[in-house]
Amino acid sequence: MTRDLTQGRIPKGLLWFVLPLICGNLFQQLYNLTDTWIVGRFIGEGALGAVGSSYTLLTFLTSILLGLCMGSAAYFSIQFGRGDMARLRQGIFQAFVLIGGLTLVLNMAVYLLLGGFLWLLRIPAEVAGLTRTYLLWIFGGIAATFLYNFFANLLRAVGDSATPLAFLGVSVGLNIGLDVLFVVPLHLGVMGAALATVIAQYASGLGLMAWAWKKYPALRVRREDMVWERRSLSNVFSLSFFTCLQQSVMNFGILLVQGLVNSFGTAVMAAFAVAVKIDTVAYMPVQDFGNAFSTFVAQNYGAGKRDRIRAGVKWAAACVIVFCLAVGGAVCLLAPRLLAFFAGAEAAEVIAIGTGYLRIEGSCYLGIGVLFLLYGYFRAVNRPAVSLVLTICSLGTRVALAYALSALPALGVTGIWLSIPIGWFFADTVGIVLWRRENRRGLQT
Repeated sequence: MTRDLTQGRIPKGLLWFVLPLICGNLFQQLYNLTDTWIVGRFIGEGALGAVGSSYTLLTFLTSILLGLCMGSAAYFSIQFGRGDMARLRQGIFQAFVLIGGLTLVLNMAVYLLLGGFLWLLRIPAEVAGLTRTYLLWIFGGIAATFLYNFFANLLRAVGDSATPLAFLGVSVGLNIGLDVLFVVPLHLGVMGAALATVIAQYASGLGLMAWAWKKYPALRVRREDMVWERRSLSNVFSLSFFTCLQQSVMNFGILLVQGLVNSFGTAVMAAFAVAVKIDTVAYMPVQDFGNAFSTFVAQNYGAGKRDRIRAGVKWAAACVIVFCLAVGGAVCLLAPRLLAFFAGAEAAEVIAIGTGYLRIEGSCYLGIGVLFLLYGYFRAVNRPAVSLVLTICSLGTRVALAYALSALPALGVTGIWLSIPIGWFFADTVGIVLWRRENRRGLQT
């Protein structure tokens, strides 16, 4: 069912739209945490480090596709807000061909560059073999990642956030079941963990594509829609390219930090692998809120409702502040117990290192929460380049400080943890200044 976010009460419309997004990502993170628990408990610490490092690389690669799909979805939302279904279908055709082609190129490239990725991540020799095996299998799911994210973002652009949730729920359940089967009784190790993920990805990607075609005839691309109209192509490309660049720059910076983390040894590597996943689950709802807010702004931008956008900004900011303070406090308090659950109570060094990370990040979640809102806002009002600038500010600061501070004997790995929130707050400052300037001069369609 589509949802028109240009009508009705703002809090109600946004909350009903964002709840399936939050539930969907919590399902996804539930799988990630289950995968971490299974690998850590049934394969070992080395496998945990290998899968954790691979997760950072995969996040970078999938962020390229996710950025392209999110950018094209902003265009879809704007056209839906305007009620221009013909131009919307043209955009669907153009975006699918462009992003699908890039997906095939990316899939071939990652296999050719596998050795370079392992070098970049500074994988310790004792886990290099496990990491290579995991990556060889997991790369097979890149095309499925494109299919799911393209059609999920398309449906969300027209206000349907519930259907992608349903398919993701089925995928996560299948993933967990196959994970247990392949790793525990069949003893397939990291290959089994990767294979389970790939099978579940194709189930959700192909399933959602078929569902969208059957249930949304208004979105079906017709022969007359298969044109390369210059204006719409330019808009689709601009939004997709800059959002992709923003997402990939962000995750490439994280990838560089992962290499630095790995240089501190297996214990730090394992602690970071577990802590990052806990961290991601904690602030994932506010990231989803930022994406829902982006759809809200884009539809109203297309409909020309500027006052409604301004009212939505105030309400969204209040929600983010309350959420980040509450969840950040809980993470700081429960950090040792959360780490012990996944790494095992006997892994004292891993727990101590991970607790330090989580308490620094948890106390600063407000920084990443505001940043997600800024990303969503500028993407929705057709200013994707600003989101890229904010990402460069955040990640540039983070990477530079991570290397500089971690070189100080008094800080060591703690310097890496401190660099993360500093980067968030610096980007927030720049973003708020740009948002106020944009607001003073008025939005231009």
